[in-house]
Amino acid sequence: MIKFIYSLVLDIQMGIKKQVAKIKENWLIIVLAIVLFLFVSGGSGFLNSVITNSGLDKSWALGGTEMTGLSDSMGRGYSSSASSDFAPEVEERKLIKTTSLSMEIKRGLFNEAEAKLKNIITLSDAYLLNEQVSKQGDKKKSYYYGSYQLKVDTEKYDSVISQLKEIGTVESFNENAYDVTGRYTNTEIEIEVEKQRLLMYEQIYADAKSVTDQIELTNLIFNQERTIKYLEDFLKNLDQRIDYSTIYFVMNEERSEYYDIIFVKFSDLLKTLVESFNNLINLVFVLIPWAIALVIIRFGWKFFKKE
Repeated sequence: MIKFIYSLVLDIQMGIKKQVAKIKENWLIIVLAIVLFLFVSGGSGFLNSVITNSGLDKSWALGGTEMTGLSDSMGRGYSSSASSDFAPEVEERKLIKTTSLSMEIKRGLFNEAEAKLKNIITLSDAYLLNEQVSKQGDKKKSYYYGSYQLKVDTEKYDSVISQLKEIGTVESFNENAYDVTGRYTNTEIEIEVEKQRLLMYEQIYADAKSVTDQIELTNLIFNQERTIKYLEDFLKNLDQRIDYSTIYFVMNEERSEYYDIIFVKFSDLLKTLVESFNNLINLVFVLIPWAIALVIIRFGWKFFKKE
């Protein structure tokens, strides 16, 4: 059995060596076959040569994975290679400010405070994007609650914040400034690069003779225009967020002095009584064994004392 296995292994090794030797002898034919396959499956020769001579990656130019990734990311919010927001060489920084301000209003003055808020919004040419006002509780325990989202011109931001703080008693204030200078600068550069690429495609299209080439180039031009539109829209959105700061403003009316006063319910009293009774029963059953033990000890002590 061992000889048979050994012979089988030798045969396999000899077969592998023969196949390797044949590949070495015919390597040129194999390489030519691979090149021919790539050439046939590569599409139009004219377009391939132009893209190759232009130094472009064909998979990108034909709307491959990189282009698709750009379109997807732009659809969800642009996040290309310009991921770093740090650009130390730029003096004029691009900042996105977001602030949350919460305050308490004296009882009975909520409507007056809201009127002051609306007046500040009007005079500062700000935008009230969202407003939610509700009345919590009932009767003497009721109080007003207001939540607002504002968009304010960045140049008027400090003045508006100062005025809002005077409406009531500030309970919390959080201010965040996000530097997007690097992202902004890189997007501007990328738009110019994509426009140059579009111009090149249009020039190639003008020289194309084949209908197939013209169709492929038309698709390239369409994808390129769409990419530029995505980038320009992203930059426009970024400009709006830089030019207008966001303020989340909350007003809480002071609660009534009767707010925490609650009469006990009969059901709560009954529940307390039952719990106390149960605790008493538990205590009795805990003490019974000890009482029995004490009786036995006392009886035994008297018995031995008599003797």
